[in-house]
This record gives sequence, C-alpha cells and structure tokens, in this order.
Amino acid sequence: MKEFTSVSIIIPALNETYLFRQTVEIMLGICEKSDIEELIFVLCDRTTKECVETAELIKKEFNAYMIEIYYQKKPFFGNALQEAFNLVKGSHVVTAAADMDMDPYAVSKFIEKSKASPESIIAASRWMTGGGFHGYKKFMLALNYIFQKMIDVLFLTKLTDVTYGYRLYPAELMKSVNWEEAKHPFAIETCLKPLRLGMNFIEVPATWNIRTEGTSEISFFKYFRYFKTVFHVRFMKKDDIIKK
Repeated sequence: MKEFTSVSIIIPALNETYLFRQTVEIMLGICEKSDIEELIFVLCDRTTKECVETAELIKKEFNAYMIEIYYQKKPFFGNALQEAFNLVKGSHVVTAAADMDMDPYAVSKFIEKSKASPESIIAASRWMTGGGFHGYKKFMLALNYIFQKMIDVLFLTKLTDVTYGYRLYPAELMKSVNWEEAKHPFAIETCLKPLRLGMNFIEVPATWNIRTEGTSEISFFKYFRYFKTVFHVRFMKKDDIIKK
C-alpha cells in the first residue's frame, strides 16, 4: 500500500450554506496545506441555488487550494461518492459532510493516524471515550447500539462504530471495490466490504451533532435498508467484492 502523500476531501452538499463554509474553514484551518491534495464538492440537480453559490464562493476565496465542483451524473448519495472516488488525485480520501454533523476537527486526527499507518482505514467512532452523540434521540441511540452489536457478531469485528460513514481510506482501495449501494446504505457498505477484505481499521473518537441548517435526507424507516446491505455483504462471495 502506498505511503500517505496527501488526502482528497469529498464533501457532498445539497442545501447547506453557512455550515458548509464553516466545515471547509475548520478543515483547512487545522490541517497542513501540504496534506490536502484537493477538495471535491459534489452537487446535484436538487442542490439549492444558495448552496451552489456557497460552493462557488468558497472555491473563489480559498483559491490557494485545488477545489473542484462536480455535478454527479447518477442520482442519490451513494452514487455521488462513488463517482467522486474516481476523481481523487490524493493517495487517500476522506468523505465528509457539509452540515457539521460530522466533526470537521477529526480530519487532522485521521491524517496523523494515516501517516503512521497508510494501509489502514481511519474511522471515526462516536462510541469511543472522547466521542459522542449530540442531539441524537434516545430511541435511535439504543437502535444504533443494538445494530452495532449485531455487526460485531456477524462480521467478527471489534469496531465500535460501523454506521458512522466518516472515514479516511486509501484511495486505491476505494477505486478497486465493486460498490453496489446507490443510496445512504452506502455509508455502511464502505465499512463492511473492506472488513470482508481484511482491511485494518484504526478508530479515533469523534462526535456527531444534529444539523442546525437544512433538512436531512434520511428518515427513520430508511435505516431498515441497512439490514439488507449487511446480510448481502456478509454472505456475498469475497471475489465479487473487487472489480473484475
């Protein structure tokens, strides 16, 4: 596996403005410029005018960095990230959020760990000491815990947070896997397929914060789609995980 040379940061955006800007400002403020290869803002035909304008202003104001605004070809969240993976130029890639629910300060921790272990996936965990859930409903928190324990048994893993799709990956890996999920279950597919491939994971504590701007695209019932993904990945042939 390649050494860490730089990271590409992918940020899908739909209806965020001031939180979008704040996310970028924090990430670029805490990371060494030499560690950042590029930022890729993934927009779609449903992205609001205000969000598009924010993306364009950020690109103009942070012109010292390579920032690309990319309009996804296929619909849905999973497809947005899959298309962006094929664009990255860095040795590693981070998938982040524009609404601050994913702790932007964690990126510097990801990079630090990746430099020491470039072949590993660096994953944020809300369940570790130092992490946490801010604004998460108690019922959803209980379901998340139960789901996590189910994954522990099915995949024989000691990971503490498989549903938090906030991770740094070797870019080579993400381009080589046969991804199948077009929608939000892609967040767990990007954890479970590397697990099946025997990838090493290093977890770092991070928080999750309820969004204060825009609206979420994930409803309670959509979480049930994760179960289908879990069992599909668990029992699929290992050879089918890698692109032919």
